[in-house]
Amino acid sequence: MGIRLNRFNEEVYFAADPIVKVGHEDIELLKRLALETKRRRVRLCTHGNVEDRLHEMLIVHTRDAYVRPHKHLNKAESFHIIEGVVDVVFFDDAGAITDMVHISTASDDRFYYRVSGPRFHTLLIRSDFLVFHEVTSGPFIRDQTTFAPWAPEEDDTIGQVKFLKRLNDSVGSFILARHGQGQG
Repeated sequence: MGIRLNRFNEEVYFAADPIVKVGHEDIELLKRLALETKRRRVRLCTHGNVEDRLHEMLIVHTRDAYVRPHKHLNKAESFHIIEGVVDVVFFDDAGAITDMVHISTASDDRFYYRVSGPRFHTLLIRSDFLVFHEVTSGPFIRDQTTFAPWAPEEDDTIGQVKFLKRLNDSVGSFILARHGQGQG
């Protein structure tokens, strides 16, 4: 038997049971649900509600999901990959890349990161699906997320394509420069 879900909105579901058990069939359900959403993503909140002090989520994005660069004020965030490949890109306030973490389930790759404090970041998804476990402090307060003014908004699909192309090129240059400095 699969997990019981309570729908909060198109992209957000809460687990209905007091003991949350997630299996592979549940991940497959979340993938199907992500394909049906406008922004090509879905999250399963395993915490009770938006007011909880600890937020734990299983999140699924498709390859074509756009995550507008953003930073969280007054909270840390951790990210543990379950399936897929992603480059997590960090920026300064002007939009220059300051760091990047390649994460995947391959045995030689990193599979986890944690960021403390407000840093702009986004995801470059390299696989058909990205499934990850995210933990952050609650409660969720929308005004404590700042979106990068130099990145296209969620409804600017043409701007997103151009931005992601430039970002892919910039990530390649960043990696080359980092390897040239011996920072592998």
